[in-house]
Amino acid sequence: MAARNRGSGLFWAALSRRRAPGPGRCLSYHAPAPGTWSTELSRLSHGDLYRLSVTDPDRFWGAAAADRLRWVEPFHRVRDCDLSSGRIGWFLGGKLNVSVNCLDVHVEKHPDRVALIWEQDEPGTEVKVTYRELLETTCRLANALKSHGINKGDRVAIYMPVSPLAVAAMLACARIGAVHTVVFAGFSSDALAGRIQDAGCKAVITFNEGVRGGRVIQLKATVDAAVKTCPSVQHVFVGRRTETPVVMGERDVQLEEAMSSQPAVCAPEALDSEDLLFLLYTSGSTGKPKGVVHTQAGYLLYASLTLQVLVLFLKCSVWRF
Repeated sequence: MAARNRGSGLFWAALSRRRAPGPGRCLSYHAPAPGTWSTELSRLSHGDLYRLSVTDPDRFWGAAAADRLRWVEPFHRVRDCDLSSGRIGWFLGGKLNVSVNCLDVHVEKHPDRVALIWEQDEPGTEVKVTYRELLETTCRLANALKSHGINKGDRVAIYMPVSPLAVAAMLACARIGAVHTVVFAGFSSDALAGRIQDAGCKAVITFNEGVRGGRVIQLKATVDAAVKTCPSVQHVFVGRRTETPVVMGERDVQLEEAMSSQPAVCAPEALDSEDLLFLLYTSGSTGKPKGVVHTQAGYLLYASLTLQVLVLFLKCSVWRF
């Protein structure tokens, strides 16, 4: 808690150091553009939207969820929450798919727009991935997982450095309803094993090696050591980040080969708004790592809304540090 308070303090301290508005500078940032809210809410200022979120949160979040997310089935109740008993439920009755909201809705409008820019470890090797390419990669990976028995509700550990394939792995799990947990690709085999065991992972997705700051990291070897104590793991999917060959065992699957034989279309699973999306484990610096649960609709909406508000704020703010 102390660390969280310190972070918040630094954030608000930064806000207080903004320059005073001058010619051509925004006095405040405005409400989202029409079309991202209901017609009525799109006309409200940021201040009015904030007050509405406090005085009538059901109306605020209900309008935001209905307008900003694509639903397979609409929700019939915005929330059912009681913090004293730990009961938390949002957008009850609603069904959606996170990968559809992250990919398909953009592919329909601008398939060739860049979705990801990957700055590899080596200078001058920037890779740009369009929404169409990312969706096709995600679907092939999702189909590869399904062909090896990974289904809705199964847990998958992702032990990969930052890369387009790592993003596709998360979205592929979301597409078929599998619950993923991302483990930092610098953790030891013991740290990885502990998280796999706690989550009960059925599969692990990794690379043969990672490259970080010019240093090669033996990811597959770390996974091999970890899964020796993880009987729940049935398959280890191994992508190729470098050209170095690795020893493949009986449960190992060469990821790119498995994906190449799969179609580039995968029907998305309709998931309840409160179904698990992913598990994010604490660092373990203060004891045994604890898995924090994130569900489908609430996480997706909050990420969408806070990102847009932050972008609007930065566009209308001039900083000095």
